[in-house]
Amino acid sequence: MLKRQHLAPIDYLLIGHLTRDLTPQGYRVGGTVAYAALTARRLGQRVGIVTSYADDFYAPVLEDIPVVTLPAEHSTTFENTETPQGRRQYVLARAQPLDYPHIPETWMSTPLVHLAPVAQEVSPNLVRYFPDSFIGITPQGWLREWRADGLVRAGEWPEARFVLGNASAAVFSVEDIDGDESRIEELVHACPVIVVTEGAEGARVYWHGDVRRFRPPAVEVVDTTGAGDIFAAAFFIRLQHTQDPWEAARFATRLAAFSVTRRGLASIPTPQEIEHTAVEVF
Repeated sequence: MLKRQHLAPIDYLLIGHLTRDLTPQGYRVGGTVAYAALTARRLGQRVGIVTSYADDFYAPVLEDIPVVTLPAEHSTTFENTETPQGRRQYVLARAQPLDYPHIPETWMSTPLVHLAPVAQEVSPNLVRYFPDSFIGITPQGWLREWRADGLVRAGEWPEARFVLGNASAAVFSVEDIDGDESRIEELVHACPVIVVTEGAEGARVYWHGDVRRFRPPAVEVVDTTGAGDIFAAAFFIRLQHTQDPWEAARFATRLAAFSVTRRGLASIPTPQEIEHTAVEVF
């Protein structure tokens, strides 16, 4: 673990597991934290990560981002398998849970805090400890559970109202709640701003009792991995800056659309895409 006294203040704090994603070509770095951290950095933020992984984890693409790591026997590992019934996801291993004692003191006053669980590893109680921060939630990892064989499925989230009631905004996909519209209706009343992403259909944003849809531009889809995480980081940063969810959603929807034209971490928005989007949207 990095020594806390050497950590400089940051603008954007990510808490969640970096992952090893098993693909037919081997392992690649994954997890909301990876995609969101690189997006936030590209958007000019000083980024820091609190995570957990084993000695075998290697992510050179993140080497210039300060990472506080809780040592673990295993790194969180996922495998996605295509079947005639659709994609199945498996949790093959999980690193250590993350909670308040693992957060460096100098990062407790970070302006934007993003809680990004992928495997129920982030303590819901963390929302209590950042009273002066914008808290963005991507609850994917709280909305899933897995069987003994590791097969992931939609699960209950008993802490939902507590977490969302202490958050500034939340972003999750319609797949995270298995397409259950009744669950969306339950959640939108608990948080000031809720975004439900819908893949190629874009996103819908709930704010002050209103809901608006934001459609992405037409692009050639190569790989959708990480698009929701890129959307979330861009949305949180723009929302914190403008206080306007509609404007933030237009910005994030366009950047996420660009991302699906490339594979893996190469999908992070380029400076040219960010500049083009800023001109088009604002």
